[in-house]
Amino acid sequence: MNSSSPHARVGVIGAGRVGAVLAAALRDAGHEVVAAAGESDASLRRIAELLPGTPNQKPSVVARSCDLLLLTVPDDMLDNVVTMLAASGAIHEGQYVVHTSGRHGLAVLDPAAAVGAHVIAMHPAMTFTGTSVDLPRLTGCVFGLTAAAGERGMAERLVADLGGRPMWVAEEMRTLYHAGLAHGANHLVTLVSEAMEILAAAGADDPAGTLRPLLAAALDNALEQGDAALTGPIVRGDVNTVRGHLADIAANAPQTMASYVALARATVDRAVTDGRLLPIRAAKIRLVLDEAVAPAPARAPRARTSLQ
Repeated sequence: MNSSSPHARVGVIGAGRVGAVLAAALRDAGHEVVAAAGESDASLRRIAELLPGTPNQKPSVVARSCDLLLLTVPDDMLDNVVTMLAASGAIHEGQYVVHTSGRHGLAVLDPAAAVGAHVIAMHPAMTFTGTSVDLPRLTGCVFGLTAAAGERGMAERLVADLGGRPMWVAEEMRTLYHAGLAHGANHLVTLVSEAMEILAAAGADDPAGTLRPLLAAALDNALEQGDAALTGPIVRGDVNTVRGHLADIAANAPQTMASYVALARATVDRAVTDGRLLPIRAAKIRLVLDEAVAPAPARAPRARTSLQ
């Protein structure tokens, strides 16, 4: 394959939620998906549903059969997979080897580059279900790209075929880029799940329905306005309201206390920096937060008495 070829013979190793969806999208764009590698029942099901007719093969067979190899294995496995495939001769000169890890850049693909492959890091800034629902979500999705000058054109063409938008990320900034995405998306799931637990404890019969319009508006406002979108008792300096929250959380949903306090502290800091919370009120709120998670004082040992 050369960089000017309109279509590629694609192989995917790691037919998980990301790999099967991206391979299906590339096939819809006119590329030929010649083989996939997956071991779990879930992966086999995804291959059958999203890539019907595509043979499930060993990773080395997949690599040898394609001119564009898509590696969608977990981050911690990627180095070993590339090393073994390159050492076995499965990766070959002139082949494009593309991984979808957010954390890794090009260094992890050095064994492939050493045998003459063209290497690209292409991470979709999207969460995946591993079903056809994900395919339309790729339209407009940002892909974090890292590639040498000679591979940039190919990287951008792949993203265009997937319906996405390219964002170039420096090699040394890949982990920080990924941290920003994980902090926003993964921790958002934890936050929302805990908020639903608190509402359920308060008697809400539909916590998700209660939160949905509020969270949708808050997310839109935050993305458009940043810290200016902050509302609520901390920004207003309502110490007693925060104290009441903490008391009821401790009594009814204690498993959410740590994250409530951590996020409240961060909110206090940002509100002070933004000039919307006076430092004196911030100090009072911080004290209340500290008291909520302070370890209980140890009881003094009882004096032992002896009978005469």
